[in-house]
Amino acid sequence: MKPAAFIERDGVLNAIGVLGRQQVVPETLDRFQLKTEVAPLLLEMRAAGLLLIVTTNQPGLSRGSLSRRELDRMHQQLRATFPVDDLLVCPHEDADRCPCRKPRAGLFKEAAFKWGIDLNRSFVISDKWQDAEAARRAGATSLLVQSPWLGDGHHDFVLPDLPTLVDKVLQLNCPQALASV
Repeated sequence: MKPAAFIERDGVLNAIGVLGRQQVVPETLDRFQLKTEVAPLLLEMRAAGLLLIVTTNQPGLSRGSLSRRELDRMHQQLRATFPVDDLLVCPHEDADRCPCRKPRAGLFKEAAFKWGIDLNRSFVISDKWQDAEAARRAGATSLLVQSPWLGDGHHDFVLPDLPTLVDKVLQLNCPQALASV
């Protein structure tokens, strides 16, 4: 079984807006701004033997404010920019109580089944409390970039920036990588 890095899309791989205390995620391709400077960090994790799985809640699909075609166009651009192995989407709202909507762990469990991932040796990278809670429920380690959306729940690590976070992932992954050689 392989370890993976589960990476939150909004806020980590693409820029988001802020309206009051809420994040505003892009719903059209022209507002989808990828953080291309993240690509070398992903390559480092891939070189360390981690699968790279992007996860995202996209309730705009069920609300009708985001079309599947537009989401597919955004994700096509994301896949062309970053070396990701898979991209998993929950299209539901909180009220739907879907098991794949973060903070639930369904997306991680789906990826574990599909890719043969050992969740206990895997990492969840985000800037939101929902991902940290989903990591806890899945048995993975959460590493969060400092942000206003951390909440008060359990966090394994909170780090000041993405390069520091990736260094920590590589440090934590190293014993497992050496054990499998």
